[in-house]
Amino acid sequence: MGYRVGVDIGGSFTDFALFDEDTRSLKSLKVLSRPDEPGAEVLEGVRLVGERYGIRPDEISYFTHGTTVGVNTVIQRKGLRLALFTTEHFRDVLEVARLKIKDMYNLLSKRAPPLITRDLVFGVAGRLNADGREYQPLDRESVRRAVDGARAASAEGILISFLHAYRNAEHELAAKAIVEELAPEIPVFCSSETWPIIREYERTITAAIGAYVQPRVAHYLGSLQKALKDVGVPADPRLTKSNGGVMTAEQGKSQCVQMILSGTASGVIGASYVAQMCGIASCMSLDIGGTSADVAIIIDGQPQYGVGEQIGDFQIYIPSVSVSSIGEGGGSIAWVDNLGVLKVGPESAGSRPGPACYGRGGTRATITDAFAALGLVGLSDIGYSAVTIDRDKARAVVGELADALGRSVEETAEAIIRIAVSGMYSDVSALVSRFGIDPREFSCLAFGGAGPMLACFLARELGMQEVVVPVTPGVLSALGGLIADLKSDFIKTLYLDLDDKASPLIRSEYAALRERALAWLQRDQGYEGPHKLVYSAELRYRGQSFELDTPLDEEAVEAGDIVALVDAFHVEHERIYGHADRQADVQVISLRLVISGETAKPDFQRHALRPGPAEVTREAEVWLDGESRRVAVYRRADLVPGQHFAGPAVVTQDDCTTVMPPGVVARVDEYGNLRIVPEAGR
Repeated sequence: MGYRVGVDIGGSFTDFALFDEDTRSLKSLKVLSRPDEPGAEVLEGVRLVGERYGIRPDEISYFTHGTTVGVNTVIQRKGLRLALFTTEHFRDVLEVARLKIKDMYNLLSKRAPPLITRDLVFGVAGRLNADGREYQPLDRESVRRAVDGARAASAEGILISFLHAYRNAEHELAAKAIVEELAPEIPVFCSSETWPIIREYERTITAAIGAYVQPRVAHYLGSLQKALKDVGVPADPRLTKSNGGVMTAEQGKSQCVQMILSGTASGVIGASYVAQMCGIASCMSLDIGGTSADVAIIIDGQPQYGVGEQIGDFQIYIPSVSVSSIGEGGGSIAWVDNLGVLKVGPESAGSRPGPACYGRGGTRATITDAFAALGLVGLSDIGYSAVTIDRDKARAVVGELADALGRSVEETAEAIIRIAVSGMYSDVSALVSRFGIDPREFSCLAFGGAGPMLACFLARELGMQEVVVPVTPGVLSALGGLIADLKSDFIKTLYLDLDDKASPLIRSEYAALRERALAWLQRDQGYEGPHKLVYSAELRYRGQSFELDTPLDEEAVEAGDIVALVDAFHVEHERIYGHADRQADVQVISLRLVISGETAKPDFQRHALRPGPAEVTREAEVWLDGESRRVAVYRRADLVPGQHFAGPAVVTQDDCTTVMPPGVVARVDEYGNLRIVPEAGR
């Protein structure tokens, strides 16, 4: 027995959650992130864990973390210089894309240039029919010319994405073999090996992103593995995946596309665990860190999943926890434009130099500086004493904006907060419209270093029924990675009519998927416990353009019961769209299988409630809601389940600050979470 460690590397802080396998208790820690030297913050955290908690590196039996290395590589355009080999006459697949522009109401809006520019795209002769049969043999000479062109263009890697390769990968694999023979020094990637889905653009852009980030991700993971081994950590690191599961770091080196959204997924998994534990049926998680604010919808303790999540300027079409960025983070910079208008973001101060109030060289006002200038942040050290807030520096940088606007420091600081909240309100409104939900029926579960600081203001604007602040909100993403199960998705594209003739093929293909899934879990991950299989299929009515991922009953799949599979689609179509055409023919596009193996979870003790008012630690003079107020300050560690207190108030703790405006009351539930509701709803 030992310690299981979960790490989340954010833009400003790196968070650690430490689970004692003997006592099943949880400890936490924060250190400043090192974007200039990725991985250094992890080693610093391991060192501080020893200093603070007396945990030796050799006691760490399990290590998992989420990383933004892949995402940042795409956003910063610092990935591999790739050449793309396409089917002849289909060189424009990335240029044409889906013919969407960034802003449909702006005639001057332009799409971002593709990751692989057209001068690095080469057509290859050879063609498959839509059913996967060969129409024209692959031309070796054509591949050779493409390799010569890639070399001449100084390509550092080659991606092969041929027409209909999701049906039949033979041409892609043959071309790969030729490239490896002619240019063994150049790494080669195939779309059919990355994620073999229907639709050429979606398959190609997904494979392109995976190939683009692979060298940097592999280098980072290799360095991390070596560094952990050098300091004496025996556990091989694992990575959180975009789908909310985990996999080995060794696999992450080659399957980068599966973990590219690992950082955002971890937080939602942690929030889902808390929501399920507290019995919150309708929950919106709000994760605000140093650079961005992200929300996700959680129903009955389960996160929602989808494809097409945004990474920088591009979408990636792998199964992912559905997370939407809705605004700026605590480190987002406030500025005045040429017309004298105050704006916030998107530029962020990050961890270096960070907000001015951190005293690390920051010279521009951020959202955190606005709260500090108002006296709402800095009533105790934050980041586990990694940062001491300097209110005078916050007021100085906010004061520069105030002078430009002809306003007071307090008015300007509140304006920064209102602008940030209004941006979040606008984006959340669009999100809930897309999901068809009413935010007034939802609880807001706030976490991240700045989530509890802003949550009550956003919830007030949206009319949400409560704000929930977990016990350790600043490290909930690290906890999410720690408790995430081993999990992987498998897909087989068929594209055929769902009728009795399809039954044998569906049964055999599911059997093949099942065999691959079990091999992944038991052989590749070394898991020996019980597993769970979830079956689904992408189905649609004949003539429809898009399909629905339809949950399927395992017994119906095993029996090849086509009637049951068709009926499952009718039910799902009616649930989503309000109608179903039971007389229409149904097509199966892809078969999907998800396998998972459960990991150990911490026990959050349920305490007996001791009703009564909470004890005020001290009072502070702050500016809040347009006037100077004397507010109560509470220390989170002193709050007891069952206690209650009213706003305006500030709750301080090691990993964040919770700000409660007037008109709300808070109670501490049996798990130690803060449950903040409008005063009328007490």
